[in-house]
Amino acid sequence: MTRLPLYLAASAVLAGCASTQAPVTEFTSNSGNPRAPEQLAVTFETVDLALRVDPATQSISGDAALTFLLKEPLTRIAVELDRNLPVDAASVDGVALAPSAISNPDGRLYLTLPTPLAAGARTTVRIRYHGVPHVAKRAPWDGAFMWSKTEDGQPWISTTVEGEGCDMFWPCIDHPMGKPQLIDLHISVPSPLVVAGNGIALGMDEKDGWRTYNWRAKNPSTYGVALNIGPYEMLSADYASRYGNTIPLRMWYLKGHDKQAQGLFSEFAPMLDFFERRIGPYPFGDEKMGVVETPHLGMEHQTINAYGNGYAKSAYGYDWLLHHELSHEWFGNQMTNADWDDMWLHEGFGSYMQPLYLQSLRGEMEFQAELFNQRKAIKNKAAVVSGKSMRIEDVYDAERGGPGNDIYVKGSLILHTLRNLIGDDAFFRATRRMVYGSETPAPGNFQPRWSSSKEFIGFANQASGRDLGWFFDAYLYHAALPELVEERSGDKLKLSWKLKDGGAFPMPLEVRVDERVEKLAMTDGKGELTLPAGAGYTIDPASRVLRQQAHIEEWQRAEEARKKKAKKS
Repeated sequence: MTRLPLYLAASAVLAGCASTQAPVTEFTSNSGNPRAPEQLAVTFETVDLALRVDPATQSISGDAALTFLLKEPLTRIAVELDRNLPVDAASVDGVALAPSAISNPDGRLYLTLPTPLAAGARTTVRIRYHGVPHVAKRAPWDGAFMWSKTEDGQPWISTTVEGEGCDMFWPCIDHPMGKPQLIDLHISVPSPLVVAGNGIALGMDEKDGWRTYNWRAKNPSTYGVALNIGPYEMLSADYASRYGNTIPLRMWYLKGHDKQAQGLFSEFAPMLDFFERRIGPYPFGDEKMGVVETPHLGMEHQTINAYGNGYAKSAYGYDWLLHHELSHEWFGNQMTNADWDDMWLHEGFGSYMQPLYLQSLRGEMEFQAELFNQRKAIKNKAAVVSGKSMRIEDVYDAERGGPGNDIYVKGSLILHTLRNLIGDDAFFRATRRMVYGSETPAPGNFQPRWSSSKEFIGFANQASGRDLGWFFDAYLYHAALPELVEERSGDKLKLSWKLKDGGAFPMPLEVRVDERVEKLAMTDGKGELTLPAGAGYTIDPASRVLRQQAHIEEWQRAEEARKKKAKKS
C-alpha cells in the first residue's frame, strides 16, 4: 500500500455511515495482536464465506464456515471479528452452541467446543452474523467499508482493511501468519451489480433480483481478501510468461472509462515481464493478475489489486500506483512478513522496484531521479525494525513512535546500498530465496511463505559469502544514518565512518578525483587518498551509499517550516 496524499476518483461521492455504532475497540483497530494459544494450536485450512451486501441499508450478513486441523488438544476456538457485527448463531461440526459458549468482549471471538477435541482432529465452526460495518473516513488509510456512488448514482462499494484487519467484515485470524489455505467467497449483491473478487471465478447465480458471485483463492493474505462491487465492465487477455505458463489478465472498470482502462491495461504485460525478469514467476499465475477500479487510492488485494489513481501517469510516463500494488503480489502476498515489525520487506522492496523499473523503462536519469525523490523523504525518527513484535499501525504511524514512511523510502535506499555492496547476483539470489524459498523458482515448484528481517539477513550473508551483520545493524536497527566525516589537510583527504550509537561500519566508498574514480575499502571504517594540486573531488559520485547528509536535513527543516507557515496563513 502507499501512504501518499489521498486521491479519490472524481465520480466517487462518499455515502456516509448508515447508523451510529460503538467505537471499534483498540484490539480490533490495530491488526497483528499476538495470536491466542488456541490460534497457535491449529492449522487454518479453509474458509467458506457467504456474504450478503446490501447497499440500501449499508449492512452485511455473513455465514462463515471455518475448518481447522488441531495440532494440540483444544476446548475452544478463537478467531477475530469486530464486536459491532453481532453473532446470530454458531455451531461446531453441526452442533449448535448455546449463547453462553459464544464470547466476544473486545473483538476476539471465543467459541467453546461442545466436547474437547484431541490433537489431529479436524473441526468446522460455522458463524452467522450481521450488522452495519464501519465506514472508512479516509480509505485506504483507515480500514472499513466505502459505500460510494458512481457518476450516474449506482452503488460502488469497496473494502480496505490493511491496518485494522480482516475481522472488520469476516471472522478470521487477524495476524500476518493467519492465512487460511483456501477461501471460497460467495458474495451476494443486488442485480445488476458485479463483484470482482480474489482468485478465480467460479460462476454467478441470479435469483429474486440478487446476484451471487463465487470466487476461490489459495493462501490469501488476511487483509488481501477484499470486496469490490459496482456496475463494472471487464477487459481480459492472456499473458505468455517467460516461464512458459499463461497468466489471465483481468481489469474491472466503470462505464465511461473505456479508453483510460485500456491504457492502463496495456501496462500490465510490460510490468509483469519486468517483475518476472528481475524477481521470478508471477506467484498467482494459475489464478490471475487482476485490477479493479475503486473509489479509494489503492491496496494490494491478492490477485485483485485496488486501483483509484484516476488513470494518471506520472512524469515518468507510467502508472506508479499500478506498479507499486503489483509489486506486493511478490512482496506481501507471495512472501508475507511473519510479523508487522518486518513490514519494510513489503514496502521497501516494493518501493525499490520502482526506480529499477524506471531504469529499465526510461534510463539512468529517471532511475537516479526517483532514488533522490525517495532520499529526500527519509525522516530517520525511528529504526526501520524494532526487533520486537509489532502491530501494524504501530509501524505505519510515526506519531506512535513507528518508522512510518521510512519503511518505504529508507527501506528502498537500504536495498539499493546493499545491492551495490554485494552485487546483482548475490542481491537477487537472496531476494528470490526470501520470496520463493528457492533461487530457481518455476511455476508450480513453490508455495506462499512467510519471511522476516532475520531470515533475509541470513540469505544475504549466504549469497554474498560475507557476514553483513554490521550493515543491517546500522541501517535497520538504528534510526540515525551513518555519518561520513571528511578531513582535508594539504593533499590528503581522510574519510571515516561514524555511527551515532558506535560500532563498526566498514562500508567501501568511491571518490571521484577530477575524472578518475578511486575505490576505498574502508576496512576499519577509515580511508585516505592523495589529492593532486588543484584537484576537485566528489564523494560517492554514483550515489551508491545511503548516509547522513547535512544539506538534505537542512532542506527538510526549511520545508517543514514553510509548510507550518502556510498552514497558519
